[in-house]
Amino acid sequence: MHAVLNCTACHIDVSSFPHPSRIKKVDCAACHSDEAASVPASIHALLGAQSCTSCHGSAHDTRTASSLMPQLCSSCHTAEVKDFLASAHGAARKAGDPRSPTCETCHGSIHKIVSASDQASPVAKKNQPATCGGCHADPAFLASHQIPFAHPVESYQASVHGRAVAAGNNNAAACSDCHSAHAIYPAQNARSTINHWNVPGTCATCHTDIAKTYRASVHGQAVAHGVFDAPVCTDCHGDHAILAPQNPDSLVNPSRVSLVTCGRCHGDTRLEARYNLPADRVPTFANSFHGLAARAGSQSVANCASCHGVHNIFRSSDPRSTVNATNLSRTCGACHTGAGKTFAIGPVHVDSNPHNEEAAVRFIRQSYWVLIPLTIGFMFFHHGLDFSKKFRTNRARTSGEKIPRMNIHFRIAHWLTVLSFPALVVTGFALKYPESWWARPMLIGEGRFAFRGTVHRVAAIVLLASVAYHVAHLVIRRRDRAHWREMLPNFDDMSNLTGTLRYNLGLSETRPVFGRFSYVEKIEYLAFLWGTLVMAITGFTLWFNGFALRYLPKWVSDAATALHFYEAVLATCAIAIWHMYTVIFDPDVYPMDRAWLDGNVSAEHLRHTRPAYCAELLACEQQLAAECEREAAQEPERGDAKESERRVAKKNGEQRTEDTADSVTADEFSER
Repeated sequence: MHAVLNCTACHIDVSSFPHPSRIKKVDCAACHSDEAASVPASIHALLGAQSCTSCHGSAHDTRTASSLMPQLCSSCHTAEVKDFLASAHGAARKAGDPRSPTCETCHGSIHKIVSASDQASPVAKKNQPATCGGCHADPAFLASHQIPFAHPVESYQASVHGRAVAAGNNNAAACSDCHSAHAIYPAQNARSTINHWNVPGTCATCHTDIAKTYRASVHGQAVAHGVFDAPVCTDCHGDHAILAPQNPDSLVNPSRVSLVTCGRCHGDTRLEARYNLPADRVPTFANSFHGLAARAGSQSVANCASCHGVHNIFRSSDPRSTVNATNLSRTCGACHTGAGKTFAIGPVHVDSNPHNEEAAVRFIRQSYWVLIPLTIGFMFFHHGLDFSKKFRTNRARTSGEKIPRMNIHFRIAHWLTVLSFPALVVTGFALKYPESWWARPMLIGEGRFAFRGTVHRVAAIVLLASVAYHVAHLVIRRRDRAHWREMLPNFDDMSNLTGTLRYNLGLSETRPVFGRFSYVEKIEYLAFLWGTLVMAITGFTLWFNGFALRYLPKWVSDAATALHFYEAVLATCAIAIWHMYTVIFDPDVYPMDRAWLDGNVSAEHLRHTRPAYCAELLACEQQLAAECEREAAQEPERGDAKESERRVAKKNGEQRTEDTADSVTADEFSER
């Protein structure tokens, strides 16, 4: 390197030849002032006066730095150089990769190298992301070297480790803690610290107790026996982007751990077949109460880890397992106090497979699978025929005469139902199908406030209040109780049903006429009361699940879940098809039967469909008018005329309400 210089360029005190045998020592700083000034502050200052020649050799045989590293470094750093030369970086350098790192690439200028513990060092923990990022944060470098990870450095910096290091925590893991400092190998290399089989040992460097627990678990034992598909730390927590469990984006966040992390293996049909894993665990959880809440973002509902453990996962047959039969009451009792104390906890992952569910649950499912299609089919068939017949033959009715038919008490009960039933339907199905586009707005802030569940329960209370009000006025008002008796089905209803079908099919020329209530109204009213009872019992069983799990067998909760869902489907279809047709789309009442608003119905409609009942109402009207006239004529004094008129008007209103406005149709009432 110094061949371009003559002797006196360095030995400036030599002026003649031959020179004295002892000459003044050369001062390298005369030419290399910057380097000489840096060395005293570096780690190599420990070499003292020999700091230059220790690395560069004799001044007469000085070589360039690029030709010295890393071989010359090995004179002091033997193990490190050996590891480097065998590493992925060393292999790249040997292959002539121009971007392969040298000692200076990571440690900085050879004259300014400081200890790794010095915060100014490029390899200090807080600086490693930037140092490694010189190559590994460059998309072009990653692509040209076929490194499959996207944004590894950025992901690390956002991780729990990266944030801790940036905050000054020197105990947190940096790049070299996981990948090693010099012995860096590709992950597929058995010597790599991030090789699949070595990951638990690498993480154990910091997480000693957790690693011990993991190694004893079913997953740790599988890894120890060479099961490549068994999960290690990075399979569950991630690699560079390891986030705190509280972070919504973390793979082990309560809202993601079951369906995203555990489901990655336990929902893989290939792994299920290869290792004989149960195939129903993920879907049955996803459709359970816990799974539906988790899918909506709940942070408090139970997930896989809540029941099976985190690192201490064992086979259910292992007495150490939290889901072992002897431990279930304690595991479930962590959330549901007293669960399993009276009855043993039954199967948890329950699906619609007849071989896996209780007989009662199976009976409910199979019954409704038959009942719902038959019921919906009948409703479409009945109303389709009715609409077709009326659309072709119905004559225009222009009479504006109205007759009171639905008193204020029936209307109040109906109004409460109108408020509560739609809310129950929307929030109920939003609880069942949280990923649906129409349900997504209701999930905003679900982790902080259970909007769907709260609204659903409030609506349920309002619906029950409407039923309670209805029962109360039936008990108190004698005339209202008479209508309840007329709601009971009889043989004439079957005759009217068959007669209506024959008429609508064109097999009969005579259209049946009805009494106060038709079979359409009776079916709907009684179905509403039955459905409300079923939904109330099953709903309270699910609402107060702690009580149910403590005092009832678990199959009762499973049966209540199935019954509540299928009955909700049936009730919704009944309202949407059966009820909406009779009060809106039926040509006899279109555009709407307004009795639920003002209590009045069309007199002409009643004459056409219920002639006897209409005549009875009109006769009552006439009788009431005659009684009022007689009372007015019997007033003895003119001075009492105004008082008489007031009393007659009052009686007129009361009698009109009692005799003509106290009937109720089931179709106006059924929306509850």
